[in-house]
Amino acid sequence: MSKTVFVGLSGGVDSAVSAALLKEQGYNVAGVFIKIWQPEFIECTWAKDRLDAMRVCVSLGIPFQEIDLSSDYKRTVVDDMISAYSRGITPNPDVLCNRHIKFGSFMNYARKEGADYIATGHYARVALGDRRFTQKEPKNVYKLLRGSDNNKDQSYFLYLLKQDDLVHTLFPVGNLLKSEVRKLAAKFSLPVAEKSDSQGLCFVGDVTMKDFLSRYMKLDEGKVIDTNGTCIGSHEGAALYTIGQRHGFTTERLAGDRTPYYVVSVNIPANTITVSTRRDDATQKDIRIDSMHWISGAPEMPLRAQTQARYREKPSEATISVEGGGVSVAFDEPQIAAAGQSIVVYNDDTCLGGGTIEYQSTNEFQSTNNYE
Repeated sequence: MSKTVFVGLSGGVDSAVSAALLKEQGYNVAGVFIKIWQPEFIECTWAKDRLDAMRVCVSLGIPFQEIDLSSDYKRTVVDDMISAYSRGITPNPDVLCNRHIKFGSFMNYARKEGADYIATGHYARVALGDRRFTQKEPKNVYKLLRGSDNNKDQSYFLYLLKQDDLVHTLFPVGNLLKSEVRKLAAKFSLPVAEKSDSQGLCFVGDVTMKDFLSRYMKLDEGKVIDTNGTCIGSHEGAALYTIGQRHGFTTERLAGDRTPYYVVSVNIPANTITVSTRRDDATQKDIRIDSMHWISGAPEMPLRAQTQARYREKPSEATISVEGGGVSVAFDEPQIAAAGQSIVVYNDDTCLGGGTIEYQSTNEFQSTNNYE
């Protein structure tokens, strides 16, 4: 008897090819469009994506379903994001969406409806392996692996998945290059074969983050100060900036001077940001991790591994340790690591887990951050 898979169809090419591949492999496939929250002041975009998802289902001859998770999305993703920005913390809504929506509410819905698996168009892989990085006896566990396409790998956003998630999850395009996915879309004559990839947050659309956040919090122009405390420019609201950012604010400089300034501190109560021409001033050698999650069980500590403090950055070698009841990371080379962002831990292609960055910094310029 064929296994049943509910494929989360976004209206894009990756999820469409995922559905086509699963049907070709003999699974009993259903396409499910997940409706998420979108504010009234933004032009509706989900209706077109829903239509594209329906057209994919018709093209493949598979049933179409729709699940309205807009209230769940508003509560677990949007509200958390707005709260974080208001405290000077840069959140990671893609991580929250995966944990609470795709592998939370959607997974629960699919399982209750009798699905054996859910599938998405993420560029990641699942493998069965031994538990050699943990303190427990060797035992087969499911592992999350990077996608085969280094330029599209999305394991960074999936580090909160649990064993029970991986048991019931398929990533059909995880072992493919994006170019191969495009070719398959043409081969299957999918109606979204030429559709461009989505950019940015799906519920924001073409609206800037400033325009979006200004609807939910007060954003006032403030001072840009240098590391000596001198005002050298202005910004549009301290909550909009994150450590390491190089744009979105103005500074006084000589004509022709293009030396970049890096944000090294964000002070929400004072509505100021501190900048420096030295990139090193925006980096950290040691950080602490909040709410650390291990996908296949906690490893023996201290652990030598690779870490990513930002998506698409080159992995950096680090030592992870248990310290003072929490988890700390000591980078071999200082890294830009903004509070609220995710730091994800890898052993080569295996994603071991991750957590949220919090600052425990001795850097004098970052000591003014307020994250209470």
